[in-house]
Amino acid sequence: MAEPAYLGLTESVLRERAEGLRALASPCRLCPRACGVRRDRRETGFCQARLVPWVASFGPHFGEEGVLVGEGGSGTIFFSGCVLRCLFCQNATISQLGEGEELRVADLARIMLHLQELGCTNVNLVTPTHQVPQIVAALSLAREAGLRLPLVWNCGGYESVEALRLLDGIVDIYMPDFKYGDDAVAGPLSAAPDYVERAQEALREMHRQVGDLVVENGVAVRGLLVRHLVLPHGIAGSEAVFRYLAREISPQTFVNVMAQYRPAHRARERAELARPITRAEHEAALALARRLGLDRAGPH
Repeated sequence: MAEPAYLGLTESVLRERAEGLRALASPCRLCPRACGVRRDRRETGFCQARLVPWVASFGPHFGEEGVLVGEGGSGTIFFSGCVLRCLFCQNATISQLGEGEELRVADLARIMLHLQELGCTNVNLVTPTHQVPQIVAALSLAREAGLRLPLVWNCGGYESVEALRLLDGIVDIYMPDFKYGDDAVAGPLSAAPDYVERAQEALREMHRQVGDLVVENGVAVRGLLVRHLVLPHGIAGSEAVFRYLAREISPQTFVNVMAQYRPAHRARERAELARPITRAEHEAALALARRLGLDRAGPH
């Protein structure tokens, strides 16, 4: 199996990347909101995070996509806070309500190494966008101490291309959501009225860096894996999502068409979100993805 990408970078380059990302945090432009808070002065913006690791939980996860789980589970680290504010978020206590503990960078490095000791297949960074400077700083320490697992960037798709470019050669597997095909929906449901264009830009940059997903012996080692959650009544705009992926990214894009939607958090405030999706809605979305040319779309 190929070595993780970050092993090909020198220690000085990794440190430079961490410093470059830290510079993007004050005034903050780590995500497309570019809110401008001075996180080096302990100011907090939309995401609520400061410039220290803020972690809710970590451990082997066997409920991720099969290509990420392998035999030892995906080594997930759930970061607190978020750059989105989805009404239906199933992890709202972590992403929006402040659950989690602030740690030192060295502690985060030890978590990465602990996941490797447990036999995890990868280090899966869940909702990492707003904490990327401290993540890369921790990665540098963990690599020096022997970390050799692939790195998974598990995000909501609302990413800054400027920040992503500093991750080139660091991340092995990008796993973004592509939540919506229509900004008129993304605005009220996730507080991101420019979501579609920002996600499209991010997907292009991610694919430029890592290409289509490469799977060896049933385990993903490098590439792009996209998640799309089917919403009731077709309001996610799945057709526009799938068409963009097939035509502008790659017809070989590995897409998990997800059926897990349920009305969590504040979803019942909106009538169109107040019920789970039906089997027919999920099957229709799968059929649509394949009809538009996404041969690797499926319930993964």
